[in-house]
Amino acid sequence: MAAAVPAVTVEEHLRSLAAPALGALTRRYGDFARCEDAVQEALLAAAGSWPGTGVPDHPLGWLITAATRRYVDQLRADTARARRERAVHDALPRDALVAPPPDAEPARDDLLDLLFLCCHPALAPSAQIALTLRAVGGLTTTEIAAAFLVPDKTMGQRISRAKQRLREAGARFDRPAPLPVVLHVLYLMFNEGYTQVHRTDLTREAVRLVRELHDRRPGSAETAGLLALMLLTEARRAARTGPDGVLIPLDEQDRSLWDRAAIAEGTALLTAALATGTPGPYQVQAAIAALHDEAPSVEATDWPQILLLYRTLDRLAPNPVATLNRAVALGMVRGPQAGLDLLAELESGALAGYPRLPAVRAHLLERAGDRAGAAVAYQEAARVAGSRPEQRFLLRRAAHCRNPAAGSDTNGPGSGATGASERAR
Repeated sequence: MAAAVPAVTVEEHLRSLAAPALGALTRRYGDFARCEDAVQEALLAAAGSWPGTGVPDHPLGWLITAATRRYVDQLRADTARARRERAVHDALPRDALVAPPPDAEPARDDLLDLLFLCCHPALAPSAQIALTLRAVGGLTTTEIAAAFLVPDKTMGQRISRAKQRLREAGARFDRPAPLPVVLHVLYLMFNEGYTQVHRTDLTREAVRLVRELHDRRPGSAETAGLLALMLLTEARRAARTGPDGVLIPLDEQDRSLWDRAAIAEGTALLTAALATGTPGPYQVQAAIAALHDEAPSVEATDWPQILLLYRTLDRLAPNPVATLNRAVALGMVRGPQAGLDLLAELESGALAGYPRLPAVRAHLLERAGDRAGAAVAYQEAARVAGSRPEQRFLLRRAAHCRNPAAGSDTNGPGSGATGASERAR
């Protein structure tokens, strides 16, 4: 047994082990709801003992064994009669209470099968995403509630209903969900991690799962497009924040920090996918990311082509982020006033009340030279920002617009683009 370790280190370690443990237990027993409860209890037990006793030599095996015991206890507690309890217990595999050898390789990726289960068609899209973020992404109910802008209690009830719906539908662990649903959930999972900045575990896991899915479905151009989009977006991560954790906009990023290997892989995947026929939304978004990644500077970026691609994306799969980014691209091609005119149309129509709209308005106002108006818009955007790093960036932009002579870590007009075209698409 290792030496005692800080509780915060144990917490981070347990977060990374939660989904693999749940995947292994669900594959063995099939009852997602009971397995999820058992794993949560095992995690609580580990969180209480590991800081003092140290992390076991084989922590995943420890969690699976502890969760298995709790799963069996739940079965016994739910059995009304002693005879039925005995029958259920006897029906368990002989090795049910024994964790698999720590060095044993699973026959298949439990996390991918767990993802399929969370994307079961019996669930509403919002429930699919919430359950995936909880079971596969390892987010707490509070974190998921914040992402959906709903109270903790509401999200807790949604997750509980989703687990109950899976049980009622007889959902099976090894039955693939519809591919478009799975891709959409992985896309949102990646965006959640990218938006939160510090959740590199979410973005890494999303990339890994899409890569595994691409290996299983090599003929799916949209799967390849989504993997390319994630790689091309994640390639910029090292340059997205400064030493103090504040976001750095695209036009100020040190492009030498961008991951050229990831960019090359993403571009190759995209090129191969586009050759198969009419591109889908993920391929179009990947093409936009590639144009950003391949440009030596913001000024040298092919903005007319990006504008054309956003128009294409608006036709294929309209969504608020793509529409807002189209306004930014229009402002880069035809001037900020053209972008503001489009934004005014959106504000009175489909995007009325959309929380990220003020950040784009602030960016365009700053480019147009209206610093006072930009400061007000940045302040408004900060109030509804989705993450602390984004909020800090927006407040700094507001302060800089009010008093440019006071100094800033930004380089003048245009630096507000981090809230628009650089955002994970």
